[in-house]
Amino acid sequence: MADEVKLFGMWASPYSRRVQLALKLKGIPYEYIEEDLSNKSSLLLKYNPVHQKIPVLVHNGKPIAESLVILEYIDETWRNNPVLLPQDPFERSMARFWAKFIDEKILITARKVSFNTGKEQEQAIEELTEQLKLLENELKGKPYFAGEAIGYLDIVVANFLVFWFRNLQEALGINMFTQEKFPIIFEWIKKLVKINVVEECRIPKERHLVYIRTRLEALKSASK
Repeated sequence: MADEVKLFGMWASPYSRRVQLALKLKGIPYEYIEEDLSNKSSLLLKYNPVHQKIPVLVHNGKPIAESLVILEYIDETWRNNPVLLPQDPFERSMARFWAKFIDEKILITARKVSFNTGKEQEQAIEELTEQLKLLENELKGKPYFAGEAIGYLDIVVANFLVFWFRNLQEALGINMFTQEKFPIIFEWIKKLVKINVVEECRIPKERHLVYIRTRLEALKSASK
């Protein structure tokens, strides 16, 4: 009997997109269910009653929540190439460390950039710049974060930096993430976008720009 794999996600979420990328890299057939986060489905609430968030992977009726947990589950369940996490225990722990750094530091600071203005936004941009420099240093001397081929950490970074944040800064009218400031990351991006499944998982730019601007206007109106 074939595996039944479903992914509950949201089109603009870099967390959903990273799970889609892992599934496509592994060649795993799955059914995608788009969620309206303003009106969450009863199935999403059933499968993720703790956080009530996307993404949720449902494998043969068993739900797994949180994107980093899902990525590890996919890698451990479908061991076919490519293997996403490093086999060496130290390298594997470092990949997990940087993944948490991205989710718990970089993404949170990126949101500060979008939700603030003036001096507070400038401070958030400085903080984000320093964090991205640390991430770039981790990539130095390697074609990919995982080494010679795309892997777990590349997947974690991909949709955030390659698509989501670049769209965000365009919508905000800022220009802090540039090739001049981050040449190593931009060389990595050039290699990454040549991979077909990465392009398949791209957040659609124009739709995303409209979505970001609409949300920013709603936040401004709410704060008045």
